[in-house]
Amino acid sequence: MADSSDQRERRGSKRRQRRRRYNPDGTMTLIEHIYEFRRRLGYALLALIAGGIIGFIWFGNRVGPIPSLGELITGPYCAVPEERRLTSGDGCQLLQTVPFEAFMIQLKVGLAAGAVLFAPLWLYQIWAFIAPGLYSKERKYAMTFVSFASVLFALGAVLAYLMVPHALEILMNFGGDSFVTALTGDKYVSFVLSLLLIFGVSFELPLLIVMLNRVGVVRYQQLKKWRRGIIFALFVFAAFVTPADPFSMIALAGALTLLFEFAIQLTRLHDRKLDRQRADEGWDQLSDDEAAPFEYTPTSVDDEPPPARPSASSSSTSTDDVT
Repeated sequence: MADSSDQRERRGSKRRQRRRRYNPDGTMTLIEHIYEFRRRLGYALLALIAGGIIGFIWFGNRVGPIPSLGELITGPYCAVPEERRLTSGDGCQLLQTVPFEAFMIQLKVGLAAGAVLFAPLWLYQIWAFIAPGLYSKERKYAMTFVSFASVLFALGAVLAYLMVPHALEILMNFGGDSFVTALTGDKYVSFVLSLLLIFGVSFELPLLIVMLNRVGVVRYQQLKKWRRGIIFALFVFAAFVTPADPFSMIALAGALTLLFEFAIQLTRLHDRKLDRQRADEGWDQLSDDEAAPFEYTPTSVDDEPPPARPSASSSSTSTDDVT
């Protein structure tokens, strides 16, 4: 009993040492990094599994006024005129061609919806693993990046969902009256999810431009010169990644052009503020062969503060640190 209590006490002390107030610099040994990664990965997988179970149940059940996940997925297909799709006496339905296809579709859609609903939980586990190694300013930028990235991805997915009925109607009109479309569930769901993913990821473009400008990789003057070429590239990109219909291509290219222009204006404001600061500090008046106005006088050993002496409790539990 004494040995087990000692082990629990040692484990508790190790957990306390990993906390920020007991370990301000966030240092950990290699084995502690591995244990922490395993723990965070386990929590993230549990969150994804829980979200998948909820999404699987939600697929066939309504939640109050909220329609079921199956109704949301089949909504764009059911919005196509009945004369252009194969109908049955039970209403709008997709075609199942192999056994367990409906089960696999429900599982795939449920996992995707659960990952979106429980995104704050598993994203927090990723954040909790990398945050101790970041400075406070880097943590602030990372939180801002993740927040805006989530909002932009959601906007892109919503736009794609609104464009799916128009894309289906145009694609199913090819062939005239010689064909009637009977979409299989697997092909249709893959088409919808891929379109949502393409629009969502594409909407991250302005955030990427702003972050590159913040770290000094690109400036407003460069983006201004490249504006026409980048807009042309956006239309070419939209033509390749979207289905063969003009509505999806124009919607994606137009939205990306507006977001790109908005990002350019943000870079213009940031560069103007940065140039004003440089002018106030006198950096722009320096010639190329002139030394920067730093303090080059070395300090003596007597001027340096004495190193902090470790306490007895910390020295007794100190280990070699790889970080």
